[in-house]
Amino acid sequence: VMAKEFKTDLSPQNAPSLNDPMTTAKLIEANAVVGMVPKDSNGDGKISLASGDKVGVSCAICHTISDKSVYDMPGHGSVGKRIDGPAALVLNMGKLLATAANSRAVFPNLQLDDGGKTIGRAPQGLTPDSTEAEVDAYLSNPKFYPVGTFDETQDGHGNSVINTPLFRQDLAAPYGTAGEFHRLEDIGNASYTMNLDPTSLVTPEGREFLKKKGGAAGVELADDYAKILRETGVKGHPFVTATVGHPVGELTSPVGRKVDRQKLLDMNAYMDSLPAPKGADVDQATAKRGEQIFRENCTACHNVDQSVFVPPMLIEMTRIYPGYEPVVLAQRDPPLSPIQNSPGIFDDKMIVVDASDRGDIRGNALPLLLDLDRRTVFLHDVSVHGLDSLLDPKRGATAPHPFYLSDPEQRKDVAMFLRSLDTDR
Repeated sequence: VMAKEFKTDLSPQNAPSLNDPMTTAKLIEANAVVGMVPKDSNGDGKISLASGDKVGVSCAICHTISDKSVYDMPGHGSVGKRIDGPAALVLNMGKLLATAANSRAVFPNLQLDDGGKTIGRAPQGLTPDSTEAEVDAYLSNPKFYPVGTFDETQDGHGNSVINTPLFRQDLAAPYGTAGEFHRLEDIGNASYTMNLDPTSLVTPEGREFLKKKGGAAGVELADDYAKILRETGVKGHPFVTATVGHPVGELTSPVGRKVDRQKLLDMNAYMDSLPAPKGADVDQATAKRGEQIFRENCTACHNVDQSVFVPPMLIEMTRIYPGYEPVVLAQRDPPLSPIQNSPGIFDDKMIVVDASDRGDIRGNALPLLLDLDRRTVFLHDVSVHGLDSLLDPKRGATAPHPFYLSDPEQRKDVAMFLRSLDTDR
């Protein structure tokens, strides 16, 4: 029925099922919506959203696409067979969070007000007293929370970053934009015990973590979040099944909690095995010219051959962003680096979170140069539109990633080469 309705003008008259909210509910109950996981919240042994069962999200929501075999709405989404691994580049995660009955419950991942100051894309920050409507307005505004991004740092800053691929993770370490994790299982554990369940931050261990990371601001964040959870009637948290008693602040257990390690290792093996998409079918002569230009200009950091391990080094902030002029906001106990902020949004992910936990520098990890044919925006803050713009010196000598080609034809050749990359070439 739905396949037939997708071939219509999608009006209520011609596509009644697609316009019925109960269809969406039934699809979620059947585990047919990628990343949307139904939960038997009331414990009656049945999955029924109409009866009060809840819906959570899984890693797949940001790291899975479909093959578009049933339907494709360009720039929005698609229906078809699932393909795990590629980044969900058109997922409007902010809008999705805004549809929740209690979007205030993601408070630590929002752009917050701190004494009249705020860090992020929005001109004003949210407060513990912000209404559900105000939070939803922030989340629903793609200028503040861009499509294809997720705010993964629980620091009160509006610093959502582009969704990344999770295929061929055997080639991708270190993990996280800032290279903050050197082991895949650790970023997996942190995702489950923190981002997929931020309520762990109001446990004693979670509060200790926030204090270690953010000092007085971390203490305030925990207090404000606990107030919101009380006001909105959240009970029975934290929700993710995990063992406790582990060291707080360690990469292996940031909030002192660990999920089943065997499951993490199984997931690692799965992500390691996921194939990268084939590169675009491009003019080979053009791509060959682009490869030579890339080899001569870009290999101080990047590999030409994408079937080998990404260089594990971090690129120091002043090199990747010559305009980086940070002001120290707070000192922290070693080995943590100071909390510091530079004008602009490029460094916002790294204000609190960096690789100093593991004794490395504040900087950027190198990405996999794969599946680039689907990409329309570049850099982790989605600030650059198109490969030509990324390589164009018009962006300026102090802009992020200021590695340019002045010849438009050379930019075209390199862009063609990058679009063609896969693990077979």
